[in-house]
Amino acid sequence: MKNLIVLLTLLLPLAIIAQEKGNKNEKASFEVSGNCEMCKMRIEKAAFKVKGVKMATWDIPSNIMSVVYDSNKVPLEALQEEIAKVGHDTPLVKAENSIYDKLPMCCLYKRMP
Repeated sequence: MKNLIVLLTLLLPLAIIAQEKGNKNEKASFEVSGNCEMCKMRIEKAAFKVKGVKMATWDIPSNIMSVVYDSNKVPLEALQEEIAKVGHDTPLVKAENSIYDKLPMCCLYKRMP
């Protein structure tokens, strides 16, 4: 009986920690500014460079990025930072002007102030 109580005492915290871990297949959608197929390739390539991203699709007409990622490996903000590094604004991170200015003419989207 003592062994059972000790075993339960040790396993209960592990069960709680396991429940608190993030989802390995977290789904999220957010807006990414862009215009064309070149933007699509650049945005999706940047997303897939992030460790933990399993699926990334950017829809041109709606400017919505849909991702499936492991939230244990990467927070959503880090993913948006990588996309901003290639010149595309997201709700959490705005691309630097110097990077945005280097985009091809067809990729220069209207930026919000």
